[in-house]
Amino acid sequence: MTNAPILETARLILRPHSLADYASCRTLWADERVVKHIGGAPQDGQAVWFRLLRYAGMWSLLGYGMWAIEDRKSGAFLGEAGLLSAARGLPELEGVPEAGWVLTPDAWGKGIALEAMTAVLTWADAHGESPSLRCIIHPDNVASISVAQRLGFSALVDTDLSGTPTRVFDRPKGAIP
Repeated sequence: MTNAPILETARLILRPHSLADYASCRTLWADERVVKHIGGAPQDGQAVWFRLLRYAGMWSLLGYGMWAIEDRKSGAFLGEAGLLSAARGLPELEGVPEAGWVLTPDAWGKGIALEAMTAVLTWADAHGESPSLRCIIHPDNVASISVAQRLGFSALVDTDLSGTPTRVFDRPKGAIP
């Protein structure tokens, strides 16, 4: 069994999710602004509960997963970031860990995603075995595309995921600018 390590940056603590995060995660994933480009529909309590269980399972089975992002000073929950394997059925994602991040609206536009994902990718470069990482972003999500590009991801292919336009990005190991 593998547990998520704690990663620290100047402003953030990335830590394993806990049962105490359920309420914050439920608020995050129920917000229509947050899910606009991530599936488009708010998630109910059961979906969020299963999400938390998946996060623990990924660490246990795969040795990587998602972290809760916490403000270093206030302890506030700011979102989630990390690596996942979601079995989405996209050939471009088969056998390649997928990077992902989602923030509370209060954390938008403050460099939190870039700071958190820089820590995640630094960890992945040191501990991961894959020669690259991928991420998927809706083509209209300009903010996330900007973050991905600043992290060294480049567009690989435009595709369709369950009827939704999706752009797959690739980042070779060690490509943080």
